[in-house]
Amino acid sequence: MKDEQPVVPAAVILPEITIKAVVLSVILAAVLAAANAYLGLFAGMTVSASIPAAVASMAILRLFKRSNILENNIVQTAASSGEALAAGVIFTIPALLLVGYWSSFDYWQTVLIATVGGLLGVLFTIPLRRALIVTARLRFPEGVATAEVLKVAAADRRETGEVEAGSDFRALLSAAVLGGAVKFGESGLRLWTESLEGARQIGRTVLYAGLNLSPALLAVGFIIGLHTAVVVFFGGVIGWLILMPAYGLLNGLPADLTGLAAARTIWSGQIRYVGIGAMLIGGLWTLTQLREPVWRSLQTLRESYRASRRPGGGTVMARTEQDASLLWIVVPLVLSLVPMAWIYTTVVSSPLIGLLMTIVMALAAFLFSSVAAYMAGLVGSSSNPVSGVTIATIMLAALLLVLFMGAGHPAGPAAALVIGAVVCCAAAMGGDNLQDLKTGHLLGATPWKQQVMQVVGVLTGALVLVPVLSLLQAKYGIGEPTISHPHPLSAPQATLMASLTRSVFGAGLPWPLVGLGMALGVLVILLDQRLEARGSEFRLPVLAVALGIYLPLKLSAAIFWGGVVSAMARKAAGEGADQSRRGLLFAAGLITGEALMGIMLAIPIALAALWPGLSADPFTVFGQPPLGGWPGLLTVAMVGLALYRIAIGPRQRKRPAED
Repeated sequence: MKDEQPVVPAAVILPEITIKAVVLSVILAAVLAAANAYLGLFAGMTVSASIPAAVASMAILRLFKRSNILENNIVQTAASSGEALAAGVIFTIPALLLVGYWSSFDYWQTVLIATVGGLLGVLFTIPLRRALIVTARLRFPEGVATAEVLKVAAADRRETGEVEAGSDFRALLSAAVLGGAVKFGESGLRLWTESLEGARQIGRTVLYAGLNLSPALLAVGFIIGLHTAVVVFFGGVIGWLILMPAYGLLNGLPADLTGLAAARTIWSGQIRYVGIGAMLIGGLWTLTQLREPVWRSLQTLRESYRASRRPGGGTVMARTEQDASLLWIVVPLVLSLVPMAWIYTTVVSSPLIGLLMTIVMALAAFLFSSVAAYMAGLVGSSSNPVSGVTIATIMLAALLLVLFMGAGHPAGPAAALVIGAVVCCAAAMGGDNLQDLKTGHLLGATPWKQQVMQVVGVLTGALVLVPVLSLLQAKYGIGEPTISHPHPLSAPQATLMASLTRSVFGAGLPWPLVGLGMALGVLVILLDQRLEARGSEFRLPVLAVALGIYLPLKLSAAIFWGGVVSAMARKAAGEGADQSRRGLLFAAGLITGEALMGIMLAIPIALAALWPGLSADPFTVFGQPPLGGWPGLLTVAMVGLALYRIAIGPRQRKRPAED
């Protein structure tokens, strides 16, 4: 691999951490963290926000007289850190409600858990920057893509005096308005239902079909591409179209239930445990697959450290190689463990076990943030198996706690989840941090300044996520259906974590169904290994298949159609980078707009709780949508067409027919 020359040489010093950059960083980190929290609870997936953050930064900072490419990089670094932290939080923290430890989100404990987890992710990956980016030179595809966006915009500005980010930002903003408007029509005015679904009883069993009418899910499918969307949908087909009818044939339908109610009951009470078994196998398989990358990562880190200790090594360090000093790593690390030891002691009412939990958490956070950093360099942070390593961490922590506390201890599930929450936040941050530092390496940024802004993004995300989670819980419900929230945000990872910890501490799982899921997981792994041996481009990652089994089919179906739109647009547009970027930005805008509108629609509920005279649903036009889901289907079809047209670009749309 040839040497990568940075855009800004080390000898050139440009302003990076400026007042306007910090203010914009905090705003974007808060917005993207809130949007990713909604998306993760809704769809069980999160998406990287580095490129949308970079485009928004360029579009806004160009309004100032002086701005530069390193300032833009600082903004996207902090903004993407807030978004990454949201993934770690929503995968685990809601499980504390589901196991009954909290009745509502505890603000300060959640802030501490998220802050410590995110901070550990930043601190543990500081020494990995030189090892993985400079020495090992891993690919870090999303970091490279973000750097290319920033470089192209900077070149356009030098040549024409304008920034291409202006039109990109308009695409992002218009998509956000469109996504928000669709969400307002569905959830605010209630002009149509959230989905089209139905089930038909056939003999002793039932057949189900459904499609969620969400532009955000369509956009998720577009971003992850047809391959991953097909794999997730394949898991949904296994769960809903094969296992559910088979269960009905063998056991009959639930008493006094038919049609859609019977299908939902069979899925929630039986089939989703098959998904849990498949996810459990996926988590264990992830650990076995990561042995060699972890070892290589630690070896590279050791060699890098030895090189810096040699005579003359590290005495004169270029600006572009200056990481945060050892003092700034060790002191925050030690200080961050103190509040966690206090939280753990509070949970289990034992200082000794609380100390043990703190040690286990710190070791697991270091291991898995390193794993996430290495995997991000290989396949990108969006493909990181964060949920898999979190499953493994929670299971290991739960088993250790059983040894010390006993299987029937009431605080056991919560204790295991709090350990897993910190580790999940650290792992989510680990991959994202190294992507941002790769971007900075290509641009010529100062690493320690990026690391400072990563901490700013963590603090921003930690402070805003609890109000967001509380609003979403009040408006939609999270996890389990209730009378007041019959169609809650599914929160698949958090529901899975809660089920696993309850099972270890005696609540039990339907192990025959979990065992079936584990067997299916092994079968998927064998099929994937066969595909790899044959050199096939199509692969079957077990965690994606397991997620499809665990998700409602209507969600994976909507994601699948987004993947279809992506494939059609790519075929029509060819390999045009501009069209690809514009389509991704439009998709990101749809997600952000729908998520923010979903959060804003929850605000009246919070106000009504404070002032009982106010209406909790002031925008509702109809008690029940008058036309069902058909207006929503037409609306989402039009959104999909708009996404396709934006993605293929104007040249393809206006090209005259050839003879």
